[in-house]
Amino acid sequence: MTPEQLRDVVRTAVAAAVARGVLAVEVPDEVVIERPRNRAHGDYATNIALRLAKAAGTAPRAVADLIAEELRAQPGIGGVDVAGPGFLNITLAQGALGAIAVQAVTAGAAYGRTDTLAGQKLNLEFVSANPTGPVHIGGTRWAAVGDALGRLLEASGASVTREYYFNDAGAQIDRFALSLLAAAHGRPVPEDGYAGDYIAEIAASVVAAEPGLLELPEEQQQERFRIRGVDLMFAEIKRTLADFGVVFDVYFSERTLHETGALEKAIARLRENGHVYEADGAVWLRTTDFGDDKDRPLLKSDGTPTYFAADCAYYLDKRSRGFDKVVIMLGADHAGYVGRYKALAAAVGDDPEATLEILLGQLVNLVRDGAPVRMSKRAGTVVLLEDLVEVVGADAARYALARASVDQQIDLDLDLWSRQTNDNPVFYVQYAHARISSVLRNAAELGLTLGEAGDVDVAQLTHERENTLLRALGEFPRVVSAAAELRAPHRVARYLEELAGTYHRFYDSCRVLPRGDEEVTSMTTSRLWLCAATAVVLRNGLAVLGVHAPERM
Repeated sequence: MTPEQLRDVVRTAVAAAVARGVLAVEVPDEVVIERPRNRAHGDYATNIALRLAKAAGTAPRAVADLIAEELRAQPGIGGVDVAGPGFLNITLAQGALGAIAVQAVTAGAAYGRTDTLAGQKLNLEFVSANPTGPVHIGGTRWAAVGDALGRLLEASGASVTREYYFNDAGAQIDRFALSLLAAAHGRPVPEDGYAGDYIAEIAASVVAAEPGLLELPEEQQQERFRIRGVDLMFAEIKRTLADFGVVFDVYFSERTLHETGALEKAIARLRENGHVYEADGAVWLRTTDFGDDKDRPLLKSDGTPTYFAADCAYYLDKRSRGFDKVVIMLGADHAGYVGRYKALAAAVGDDPEATLEILLGQLVNLVRDGAPVRMSKRAGTVVLLEDLVEVVGADAARYALARASVDQQIDLDLDLWSRQTNDNPVFYVQYAHARISSVLRNAAELGLTLGEAGDVDVAQLTHERENTLLRALGEFPRVVSAAAELRAPHRVARYLEELAGTYHRFYDSCRVLPRGDEEVTSMTTSRLWLCAATAVVLRNGLAVLGVHAPERM
Protein backbone atom coordinates (compact mmCIF):
# COMPACT_ATOMS: atom_id res chain seq x y z
CA MET A 1 0.00 0.00 0.00
CA THR A 2 1.51 3.32 -1.11
CA PRO A 3 0.97 6.60 0.76
CA GLU A 4 -1.47 7.66 -1.97
CA GLN A 5 -3.51 4.50 -1.46
CA LEU A 6 -3.38 4.94 2.32
CA ARG A 7 -4.68 8.48 1.87
CA ASP A 8 -7.75 7.05 0.14
CA VAL A 9 -8.14 4.48 2.93
CA VAL A 10 -8.12 7.26 5.54
CA ARG A 11 -10.74 9.20 3.55
CA THR A 12 -12.84 6.03 3.39
CA ALA A 13 -12.56 5.67 7.19
CA VAL A 14 -13.65 9.27 7.72
CA ALA A 15 -16.57 8.77 5.31
CA ALA A 16 -17.59 5.64 7.22
CA ALA A 17 -17.61 7.54 10.53
CA VAL A 18 -19.68 10.28 8.91
CA ALA A 19 -22.12 7.73 7.47
CA ARG A 20 -22.58 6.15 10.94
CA GLY A 21 -23.48 9.56 12.31
CA VAL A 22 -20.67 9.66 14.86
CA LEU A 23 -18.71 12.39 13.05
CA ALA A 24 -20.35 15.47 11.54
CA VAL A 25 -17.80 16.86 9.05
CA GLU A 26 -17.22 17.18 5.33
CA VAL A 27 -15.00 14.37 4.06
CA PRO A 28 -11.76 16.16 3.10
CA ASP A 29 -10.35 15.97 -0.41
CA GLU A 30 -6.78 16.07 0.88
CA VAL A 31 -5.27 13.92 3.59
CA VAL A 32 -1.68 14.40 4.71
CA ILE A 33 0.24 11.14 5.07
CA GLU A 34 3.76 11.28 6.50
CA ARG A 35 6.49 8.85 7.44
CA PRO A 36 7.21 9.03 11.20
CA ARG A 37 10.77 9.88 12.17
CA ASN A 38 10.66 7.11 14.75
CA ARG A 39 10.00 3.71 13.15
CA ALA A 40 8.42 2.56 16.45
CA HIS A 41 5.54 4.93 15.71
CA GLY A 42 4.35 2.84 12.78
CA ASP A 43 4.73 2.94 9.01
CA TYR A 44 2.81 6.18 8.45
CA ALA A 45 1.12 8.96 10.38
CA THR A 46 -1.64 11.48 9.68
CA ASN A 47 -2.91 14.63 11.37
CA ILE A 48 -6.42 14.29 9.92
CA ALA A 49 -8.13 14.28 13.33
CA LEU A 50 -6.45 17.57 14.30
CA ARG A 51 -7.65 19.13 11.05
CA LEU A 52 -11.26 17.96 11.48
CA ALA A 53 -11.67 18.63 15.21
CA LYS A 54 -12.83 22.25 14.94
CA ALA A 55 -15.46 21.48 12.29
CA ALA A 56 -16.61 18.46 14.31
CA GLY A 57 -16.85 20.48 17.52
CA THR A 58 -15.04 17.66 19.29
CA ALA A 59 -11.65 17.27 20.92
CA PRO A 60 -8.96 16.08 18.47
CA ARG A 61 -8.25 12.86 20.39
CA ALA A 62 -11.94 11.99 20.39
CA VAL A 63 -12.06 12.50 16.61
CA ALA A 64 -8.88 10.42 16.30
CA ASP A 65 -10.48 7.58 18.28
CA LEU A 66 -13.50 7.54 15.94
CA ILE A 67 -11.34 7.47 12.80
CA ALA A 68 -8.98 4.89 14.30
CA GLU A 69 -11.93 2.56 14.95
CA GLU A 70 -12.93 2.73 11.29
CA LEU A 71 -9.35 2.42 10.07
CA ARG A 72 -8.75 -0.80 12.00
CA ALA A 73 -11.53 -2.40 9.98
CA GLN A 74 -10.01 -1.46 6.64
CA PRO A 75 -8.11 -4.08 4.57
CA GLY A 76 -4.34 -3.69 4.70
CA ILE A 77 -4.29 -1.94 8.09
CA GLY A 78 -2.43 -3.84 10.82
CA GLY A 79 -2.79 -1.38 13.65
CA VAL A 80 -3.68 2.22 14.53
CA ASP A 81 -2.55 4.13 17.61
CA VAL A 82 -3.68 7.56 18.75
CA ALA A 83 -0.73 9.66 19.89
CA GLY A 84 -0.21 13.06 21.44
CA PRO A 85 -2.98 15.59 20.83
CA GLY A 86 -4.62 13.42 18.17
CA PHE A 87 -2.12 12.07 15.66
CA LEU A 88 -2.87 8.69 14.10
CA ASN A 89 0.10 6.33 13.82
CA ILE A 90 -0.69 3.61 11.29
CA THR A 91 1.01 0.24 10.88
CA LEU A 92 0.24 -1.64 7.69
CA ALA A 93 -0.81 -5.25 7.78
CA GLN A 94 1.81 -7.86 7.03
CA GLY A 95 1.99 -8.02 3.25
CA ALA A 96 0.43 -4.61 2.61
CA LEU A 97 3.84 -2.98 2.60
CA GLY A 98 5.33 -5.76 0.48
CA ALA A 99 2.55 -5.29 -2.05
CA ILE A 100 4.30 -2.07 -3.10
CA ALA A 101 6.95 -4.20 -4.80
CA VAL A 102 4.32 -6.07 -6.77
CA GLN A 103 2.58 -2.83 -7.76
CA ALA A 104 5.83 -1.28 -9.00
CA VAL A 105 6.88 -4.27 -11.08
CA THR A 106 3.39 -4.81 -12.49
CA ALA A 107 2.96 -1.13 -13.42
CA GLY A 108 6.44 -0.90 -14.93
CA ALA A 109 7.02 2.42 -16.68
CA ALA A 110 3.64 3.67 -15.42
CA TYR A 111 4.63 3.39 -11.75
CA GLY A 112 4.93 6.86 -10.30
CA ARG A 113 2.57 8.47 -12.79
CA THR A 114 -0.46 10.21 -11.28
CA ASP A 115 -3.38 12.35 -12.40
CA THR A 116 -2.79 15.23 -9.97
CA LEU A 117 -2.47 17.71 -12.85
CA ALA A 118 -4.96 16.03 -15.18
CA GLY A 119 -6.93 18.48 -17.30
CA GLN A 120 -4.23 21.15 -17.33
CA LYS A 121 -2.98 22.21 -20.76
CA LEU A 122 0.42 23.87 -20.34
CA ASN A 123 2.80 25.63 -22.71
CA LEU A 124 6.34 25.23 -21.41
CA GLU A 125 8.88 27.55 -23.02
CA PHE A 126 12.55 27.10 -22.20
CA VAL A 127 16.04 27.68 -23.62
CA SER A 128 14.83 30.07 -26.38
CA ALA A 129 18.40 31.19 -27.05
CA ASN A 130 18.92 33.66 -29.90
CA PRO A 131 20.04 32.01 -33.17
CA THR A 132 23.24 34.04 -33.09
CA GLY A 133 25.47 31.44 -31.46
CA PRO A 134 25.65 27.91 -30.05
CA VAL A 135 23.84 26.96 -26.82
CA HIS A 136 25.89 28.23 -23.88
CA ILE A 137 26.08 26.78 -20.36
CA GLY A 138 23.17 28.88 -19.08
CA GLY A 139 20.91 27.62 -21.85
CA THR A 140 22.19 24.12 -21.17
CA ARG A 141 20.89 24.30 -17.61
CA TRP A 142 17.46 25.32 -18.89
CA ALA A 143 17.55 22.52 -21.44
CA ALA A 144 18.16 19.94 -18.71
CA VAL A 145 15.74 21.41 -16.18
CA GLY A 146 13.06 22.37 -18.71
CA ASP A 147 12.96 18.96 -20.35
CA ALA A 148 12.87 17.25 -16.95
CA LEU A 149 10.06 19.55 -15.84
CA GLY A 150 8.09 18.74 -19.00
CA ARG A 151 8.47 15.03 -18.26
CA LEU A 152 7.41 15.57 -14.65
CA LEU A 153 4.32 17.55 -15.61
CA GLU A 154 3.30 14.86 -18.09
CA ALA A 155 3.90 12.14 -15.48
CA SER A 156 1.46 14.02 -13.24
CA GLY A 157 -1.27 14.06 -15.89
CA ALA A 158 -0.81 17.46 -17.52
CA SER A 159 -0.83 18.01 -21.28
CA VAL A 160 2.47 19.75 -22.07
CA THR A 161 3.73 21.44 -25.22
CA ARG A 162 7.46 22.17 -25.14
CA GLU A 163 8.20 25.35 -27.06
CA TYR A 164 11.33 27.14 -28.25
CA TYR A 165 10.98 30.82 -29.20
CA PHE A 166 13.78 31.99 -31.43
CA ASN A 167 14.35 35.69 -31.88
CA ASP A 168 15.06 35.79 -35.59
CA ALA A 169 14.11 39.45 -35.94
CA GLY A 170 15.68 42.60 -34.61
CA ALA A 171 19.05 44.24 -34.11
CA GLN A 172 20.89 41.14 -32.85
CA ILE A 173 20.20 39.38 -36.14
CA ASP A 174 21.58 42.36 -38.05
CA ARG A 175 24.76 42.22 -35.94
CA PHE A 176 24.98 38.47 -36.57
CA ALA A 177 24.70 38.98 -40.35
CA LEU A 178 27.34 41.73 -40.28
CA SER A 179 29.64 39.44 -38.27
CA LEU A 180 29.29 36.69 -40.87
CA LEU A 181 29.89 39.19 -43.66
CA ALA A 182 33.05 40.45 -41.97
CA ALA A 183 34.34 36.91 -41.43
CA ALA A 184 33.71 36.01 -45.07
CA HIS A 185 35.82 38.99 -46.17
CA GLY A 186 38.51 38.49 -43.53
CA ARG A 187 37.66 41.75 -41.77
CA PRO A 188 37.72 42.41 -38.00
CA VAL A 189 34.58 41.69 -36.00
CA PRO A 190 32.22 44.71 -36.14
CA GLU A 191 31.54 46.66 -32.97
CA ASP A 192 28.94 44.75 -30.88
CA GLY A 193 29.33 41.86 -33.31
CA TYR A 194 29.76 38.16 -32.60
CA ALA A 195 33.14 36.45 -32.43
CA GLY A 196 34.35 32.87 -32.24
CA ASP A 197 35.30 30.08 -34.59
CA TYR A 198 31.65 29.25 -35.19
CA ILE A 199 31.17 32.59 -36.99
CA ALA A 200 33.92 31.74 -39.48
CA GLU A 201 32.52 28.22 -39.90
CA ILE A 202 29.01 29.44 -40.70
CA ALA A 203 30.29 32.18 -43.00
CA ALA A 204 32.30 29.60 -44.94
CA SER A 205 29.24 27.33 -45.18
CA VAL A 206 27.13 30.16 -46.58
CA VAL A 207 29.76 31.07 -49.17
CA ALA A 208 30.14 27.41 -50.16
CA ALA A 209 26.37 27.15 -50.66
CA GLU A 210 26.27 30.34 -52.74
CA PRO A 211 29.55 30.55 -54.70
CA GLY A 212 28.87 33.96 -56.26
CA LEU A 213 27.70 35.56 -53.04
CA LEU A 214 30.73 37.76 -52.39
CA GLU A 215 30.38 39.36 -55.83
CA LEU A 216 26.94 40.79 -55.01
CA PRO A 217 26.39 44.30 -53.64
CA GLU A 218 27.16 44.35 -49.93
CA GLU A 219 23.54 44.95 -48.88
CA GLN A 220 22.47 41.84 -50.75
CA GLN A 221 25.37 39.91 -49.24
CA GLN A 222 24.25 40.93 -45.74
CA GLU A 223 20.70 39.79 -46.44
CA ARG A 224 21.87 36.40 -47.73
CA PHE A 225 24.14 35.95 -44.69
CA ARG A 226 21.20 36.88 -42.47
CA ILE A 227 18.82 34.35 -44.01
CA ARG A 228 21.20 31.46 -44.52
CA GLY A 229 23.24 32.18 -41.40
CA VAL A 230 20.22 32.10 -39.10
CA ASP A 231 19.00 28.89 -40.75
CA LEU A 232 22.39 27.22 -40.32
CA MET A 233 22.81 28.44 -36.74
CA PHE A 234 19.38 27.34 -35.68
CA ALA A 235 19.80 23.95 -37.36
CA GLU A 236 22.94 23.50 -35.28
CA ILE A 237 21.14 24.56 -32.10
CA LYS A 238 18.38 22.02 -32.75
CA ARG A 239 20.91 19.28 -33.51
CA THR A 240 22.95 20.03 -30.39
CA LEU A 241 19.86 19.98 -28.18
CA ALA A 242 18.60 16.78 -29.81
CA ASP A 243 21.96 15.12 -29.12
CA PHE A 244 21.43 16.22 -25.51
CA GLY A 245 18.05 14.50 -25.53
CA VAL A 246 15.97 17.67 -25.73
CA VAL A 247 13.46 18.01 -28.59
CA PHE A 248 10.71 20.62 -28.71
CA ASP A 249 7.17 20.21 -29.96
CA VAL A 250 7.10 23.75 -31.38
CA TYR A 251 9.88 25.99 -32.69
CA PHE A 252 8.27 29.41 -32.90
CA SER A 253 9.77 32.15 -35.05
CA GLU A 254 9.53 35.74 -33.83
CA ARG A 255 9.65 36.83 -37.45
CA THR A 256 6.23 35.27 -38.08
CA LEU A 257 4.70 37.68 -35.57
CA HIS A 258 5.92 40.56 -37.74
CA GLU A 259 4.91 38.93 -41.01
CA THR A 260 1.37 37.91 -40.03
CA GLY A 261 0.26 41.17 -38.45
CA ALA A 262 0.14 39.61 -34.99
CA LEU A 263 1.89 42.62 -33.43
CA GLU A 264 -0.65 45.06 -34.83
CA LYS A 265 -3.51 42.86 -33.62
CA ALA A 266 -2.01 42.63 -30.14
CA ILE A 267 -1.58 46.39 -29.88
CA ALA A 268 -5.14 46.91 -31.15
CA ARG A 269 -6.49 44.60 -28.45
CA LEU A 270 -4.54 46.39 -25.75
CA ARG A 271 -5.80 49.69 -27.10
CA GLU A 272 -9.41 48.43 -27.04
CA ASN A 273 -8.92 47.49 -23.39
CA GLY A 274 -7.97 51.08 -22.66
CA HIS A 275 -4.37 50.54 -21.58
CA VAL A 276 -2.47 52.13 -24.50
CA TYR A 277 -1.45 55.78 -24.82
CA GLU A 278 0.93 57.87 -26.91
CA ALA A 279 3.73 60.06 -25.60
CA ASP A 280 6.95 61.49 -27.06
CA GLY A 281 5.94 60.11 -30.45
CA ALA A 282 5.92 56.52 -29.14
CA VAL A 283 3.09 54.15 -28.25
CA TRP A 284 3.06 52.88 -24.65
CA LEU A 285 1.32 50.21 -22.58
CA ARG A 286 0.30 51.47 -19.15
CA THR A 287 1.77 48.50 -17.27
CA THR A 288 2.03 50.55 -14.05
CA ASP A 289 -1.74 50.04 -13.71
CA PHE A 290 -0.91 46.39 -13.05
CA GLY A 291 2.03 46.70 -10.68
CA ASP A 292 4.94 47.18 -13.09
CA ASP A 293 7.58 49.70 -12.01
CA LYS A 294 7.19 51.75 -15.19
CA ASP A 295 5.18 51.84 -18.40
CA ARG A 296 6.56 49.96 -21.39
CA PRO A 297 6.83 51.12 -25.02
CA LEU A 298 5.15 49.08 -27.72
CA LEU A 299 6.20 51.20 -30.71
CA LYS A 300 9.24 53.44 -30.86
CA SER A 301 8.97 57.03 -32.07
CA ASP A 302 9.99 55.88 -35.57
CA GLY A 303 7.09 53.39 -35.60
CA THR A 304 9.16 50.23 -35.25
CA PRO A 305 7.86 47.69 -32.71
CA THR A 306 9.76 46.94 -29.52
CA TYR A 307 10.70 43.50 -28.20
CA PHE A 308 7.95 43.96 -25.65
CA ALA A 309 5.38 44.34 -28.42
CA ALA A 310 6.51 40.96 -29.76
CA ASP A 311 6.21 39.53 -26.23
CA CYS A 312 2.59 40.73 -26.07
CA ALA A 313 1.76 39.19 -29.44
CA TYR A 314 3.51 35.96 -28.56
CA TYR A 315 1.64 35.62 -25.26
CA LEU A 316 -1.67 36.16 -27.03
CA ASP A 317 -0.70 33.61 -29.68
CA LYS A 318 -0.07 30.99 -27.00
CA ARG A 319 -3.35 31.70 -25.28
CA SER A 320 -5.18 31.55 -28.61
CA ARG A 321 -3.86 28.02 -29.05
CA GLY A 322 -5.84 26.94 -25.99
CA PHE A 323 -3.19 26.76 -23.29
CA ASP A 324 -4.52 27.21 -19.75
CA LYS A 325 -1.17 28.40 -18.50
CA VAL A 326 1.96 29.79 -20.12
CA VAL A 327 5.11 28.71 -18.26
CA ILE A 328 8.30 30.55 -19.20
CA MET A 329 11.77 29.70 -17.93
CA LEU A 330 14.19 32.64 -17.86
CA GLY A 331 17.68 33.31 -16.60
CA ALA A 332 18.21 35.42 -13.49
CA ASP A 333 19.35 38.30 -15.70
CA HIS A 334 15.74 38.52 -16.92
CA ALA A 335 14.24 39.02 -13.45
CA GLY A 336 13.06 42.47 -14.52
CA TYR A 337 10.80 40.85 -17.10
CA VAL A 338 8.50 39.27 -14.50
CA GLY A 339 6.61 42.46 -13.65
CA ARG A 340 6.05 43.50 -17.24
CA TYR A 341 4.98 40.00 -18.32
CA LYS A 342 2.40 39.80 -15.55
CA ALA A 343 1.23 43.30 -16.44
CA LEU A 344 0.73 42.42 -20.10
CA ALA A 345 -1.26 39.32 -19.13
CA ALA A 346 -3.50 41.47 -16.94
CA ALA A 347 -3.78 44.13 -19.65
CA VAL A 348 -5.26 41.64 -22.13
CA GLY A 349 -7.83 40.61 -19.52
CA ASP A 350 -6.21 37.50 -18.04
CA ASP A 351 -5.50 36.70 -14.42
CA PRO A 352 -1.70 36.45 -14.49
CA GLU A 353 -1.68 34.34 -11.33
CA ALA A 354 -3.71 31.71 -13.19
CA THR A 355 -2.46 31.95 -16.78
CA LEU A 356 1.21 32.91 -16.48
CA GLU A 357 4.12 31.42 -14.56
CA ILE A 358 7.71 32.58 -14.84
CA LEU A 359 10.57 30.54 -13.41
CA LEU A 360 13.94 32.22 -12.90
CA GLY A 361 17.16 30.24 -12.90
CA GLN A 362 20.53 31.16 -11.49
CA LEU A 363 23.94 30.94 -13.12
CA VAL A 364 26.14 27.91 -13.67
CA ASN A 365 29.87 28.06 -13.00
CA LEU A 366 32.16 25.30 -14.23
CA VAL A 367 35.15 24.40 -12.09
CA ARG A 368 38.14 22.21 -12.87
CA ASP A 369 41.07 21.61 -10.52
CA GLY A 370 39.52 24.20 -8.24
CA ALA A 371 39.68 26.94 -10.87
CA PRO A 372 36.80 28.37 -12.93
CA VAL A 373 36.44 27.35 -16.57
CA ARG A 374 35.31 30.35 -18.59
CA MET A 375 36.41 29.84 -22.18
CA SER A 376 35.26 27.71 -25.07
CA LYS A 377 37.54 26.75 -27.93
CA ARG A 378 34.76 27.39 -30.36
CA ALA A 379 32.85 30.35 -28.92
CA GLY A 380 35.78 32.21 -27.42
CA THR A 381 34.11 33.88 -24.43
CA VAL A 382 31.51 31.41 -23.13
CA VAL A 383 31.29 27.71 -22.33
CA LEU A 384 28.97 25.75 -24.59
CA LEU A 385 26.66 22.78 -24.14
CA GLU A 386 28.94 20.69 -26.33
CA ASP A 387 31.97 21.64 -24.19
CA LEU A 388 30.27 20.30 -21.05
CA VAL A 389 29.06 17.10 -22.73
CA GLU A 390 32.50 16.44 -24.16
CA VAL A 391 33.98 16.43 -20.64
CA VAL A 392 31.36 14.68 -18.50
CA GLY A 393 28.89 13.11 -20.95
CA ALA A 394 25.22 13.91 -21.57
CA ASP A 395 23.85 11.85 -18.66
CA ALA A 396 26.11 13.43 -16.06
CA ALA A 397 25.51 16.90 -17.50
CA ARG A 398 21.73 16.54 -17.42
CA TYR A 399 21.71 15.05 -13.95
CA ALA A 400 24.12 17.62 -12.51
CA LEU A 401 22.14 20.55 -13.92
CA ALA A 402 18.75 19.19 -12.80
CA ARG A 403 20.00 18.14 -9.35
CA ALA A 404 20.00 21.63 -7.83
CA SER A 405 17.04 23.93 -7.32
CA VAL A 406 16.91 26.41 -10.19
CA ASP A 407 17.06 29.35 -7.78
CA GLN A 408 20.49 28.22 -6.62
CA GLN A 409 23.72 29.05 -8.40
CA ILE A 410 25.67 25.92 -9.35
CA ASP A 411 29.41 25.42 -9.13
CA LEU A 412 29.73 22.31 -11.28
CA ASP A 413 32.96 20.41 -10.60
CA LEU A 414 34.01 18.81 -13.88
CA ASP A 415 36.46 16.50 -12.11
CA LEU A 416 33.72 15.13 -9.83
CA TRP A 417 31.10 14.63 -12.53
CA SER A 418 33.49 12.84 -14.89
CA ARG A 419 34.54 10.25 -12.28
CA GLN A 420 33.29 6.66 -12.35
CA THR A 421 33.08 6.51 -8.55
CA ASN A 422 30.35 6.64 -5.93
CA ASP A 423 31.06 10.26 -5.02
CA ASN A 424 29.66 11.14 -8.46
CA PRO A 425 25.89 11.25 -7.75
CA VAL A 426 24.74 10.13 -11.20
CA PHE A 427 27.23 7.24 -11.20
CA TYR A 428 25.97 6.24 -7.75
CA VAL A 429 22.35 6.08 -8.91
CA GLN A 430 23.11 4.43 -12.25
CA TYR A 431 25.36 1.88 -10.54
CA ALA A 432 22.48 0.86 -8.26
CA HIS A 433 20.39 0.09 -11.34
CA ALA A 434 23.24 -1.78 -13.01
CA ARG A 435 23.83 -3.76 -9.81
CA ILE A 436 20.19 -4.85 -9.72
CA SER A 437 20.31 -5.73 -13.41
CA SER A 438 23.30 -7.97 -12.66
CA VAL A 439 21.41 -9.67 -9.83
CA LEU A 440 18.44 -10.35 -12.11
CA ARG A 441 20.74 -11.68 -14.87
CA ASN A 442 22.44 -14.00 -12.38
CA ALA A 443 19.05 -15.18 -11.17
CA ALA A 444 18.02 -15.97 -14.74
CA GLU A 445 21.20 -17.98 -15.23
CA LEU A 446 20.20 -20.02 -12.17
CA GLY A 447 16.77 -20.58 -13.70
CA LEU A 448 15.05 -18.25 -11.24
CA THR A 449 12.24 -16.00 -12.45
CA LEU A 450 9.80 -13.68 -10.77
CA GLY A 451 6.85 -15.84 -11.73
CA GLU A 452 3.28 -14.58 -11.44
CA ALA A 453 2.40 -11.64 -9.19
CA GLY A 454 -0.25 -13.67 -7.41
CA ASP A 455 2.23 -16.38 -6.44
CA VAL A 456 4.82 -14.30 -4.62
CA ASP A 457 4.63 -14.12 -0.82
CA VAL A 458 5.59 -10.51 -0.14
CA ALA A 459 4.26 -10.79 3.43
CA GLN A 460 7.57 -12.40 4.43
CA LEU A 461 9.52 -9.23 3.59
CA THR A 462 9.74 -8.23 7.24
CA HIS A 463 13.44 -7.43 7.69
CA GLU A 464 13.96 -3.81 8.71
CA ARG A 465 16.10 -3.15 5.61
CA GLU A 466 13.35 -4.62 3.42
CA ASN A 467 10.67 -2.51 5.06
CA THR A 468 12.75 0.64 4.75
CA LEU A 469 13.28 -0.05 1.06
CA LEU A 470 9.59 -0.79 0.50
CA ARG A 471 8.54 2.44 2.18
CA ALA A 472 11.02 4.34 0.01
CA LEU A 473 9.57 2.74 -3.13
CA GLY A 474 6.08 3.67 -1.99
CA GLU A 475 7.11 7.32 -1.79
CA PHE A 476 7.98 7.59 -5.48
CA PRO A 477 4.53 8.58 -6.85
CA ARG A 478 4.29 11.28 -4.20
CA VAL A 479 7.80 12.53 -4.96
CA VAL A 480 6.93 12.85 -8.66
CA SER A 481 3.67 14.70 -8.10
CA ALA A 482 5.22 17.06 -5.53
CA ALA A 483 8.17 17.78 -7.82
CA ALA A 484 5.78 18.57 -10.67
CA GLU A 485 3.58 20.88 -8.60
CA LEU A 486 6.59 22.69 -7.11
CA ARG A 487 8.42 22.80 -10.48
CA ALA A 488 11.34 21.08 -8.75
CA PRO A 489 13.00 18.26 -10.74
CA HIS A 490 15.87 18.32 -8.24
CA ARG A 491 13.60 16.59 -5.73
CA VAL A 492 13.56 13.51 -7.95
CA ALA A 493 17.36 13.45 -8.18
CA ARG A 494 17.79 13.70 -4.42
CA TYR A 495 15.17 10.99 -3.90
CA LEU A 496 16.99 8.67 -6.31
CA GLU A 497 20.26 9.13 -4.45
CA GLU A 498 18.56 8.23 -1.16
CA LEU A 499 16.87 5.25 -2.81
CA ALA A 500 20.17 3.99 -4.22
CA GLY A 501 21.72 4.15 -0.75
CA THR A 502 18.71 2.38 0.77
CA TYR A 503 19.00 -0.41 -1.81
CA HIS A 504 22.74 -0.87 -1.24
CA ARG A 505 22.11 -1.20 2.52
CA PHE A 506 19.36 -3.74 1.90
CA TYR A 507 21.55 -5.76 -0.45
CA ASP A 508 24.42 -5.78 2.04
CA SER A 509 22.11 -7.05 4.82
CA CYS A 510 19.73 -9.41 3.02
CA ARG A 511 21.01 -12.22 0.80
CA VAL A 512 19.05 -12.31 -2.45
CA LEU A 513 20.53 -15.23 -4.39
CA PRO A 514 21.57 -18.57 -2.87
CA ARG A 515 25.24 -19.43 -2.58
CA GLY A 516 26.65 -22.73 -3.72
CA ASP A 517 24.30 -25.51 -2.67
CA GLU A 518 21.97 -23.28 -0.67
CA GLU A 519 18.31 -24.03 -1.22
CA VAL A 520 16.15 -21.71 -3.28
CA THR A 521 13.23 -20.62 -1.10
CA SER A 522 10.14 -18.47 -1.49
CA MET A 523 12.12 -15.72 0.22
CA THR A 524 14.48 -15.77 -2.76
CA THR A 525 11.57 -14.96 -5.07
CA SER A 526 10.20 -12.29 -2.75
CA ARG A 527 13.53 -10.51 -2.62
CA LEU A 528 13.91 -10.77 -6.38
CA TRP A 529 10.59 -8.94 -6.67
CA LEU A 530 11.89 -6.28 -4.30
CA CYS A 531 15.04 -5.91 -6.42
CA ALA A 532 13.02 -5.71 -9.61
CA ALA A 533 10.71 -3.09 -8.07
CA THR A 534 13.70 -0.97 -7.08
CA ALA A 535 15.04 -1.20 -10.62
CA VAL A 536 11.67 0.01 -11.96
CA VAL A 537 11.69 3.05 -9.69
CA LEU A 538 15.32 3.91 -10.42
CA ARG A 539 14.64 3.56 -14.14
CA ASN A 540 11.47 5.65 -14.03
CA GLY A 541 13.11 8.33 -11.91
CA LEU A 542 16.12 8.61 -14.19
CA ALA A 543 13.77 8.73 -17.20
CA VAL A 544 12.02 11.75 -15.68
CA LEU A 545 15.41 13.48 -15.64
CA GLY A 546 16.21 12.35 -19.18
CA VAL A 547 19.05 10.13 -17.96
CA HIS A 548 19.74 6.54 -19.03
CA ALA A 549 19.49 3.58 -16.65
CA PRO A 550 22.35 1.29 -17.75
CA GLU A 551 22.18 -2.45 -17.17
CA ARG A 552 25.96 -2.82 -17.15
CA MET A 553 28.70 -0.50 -15.92
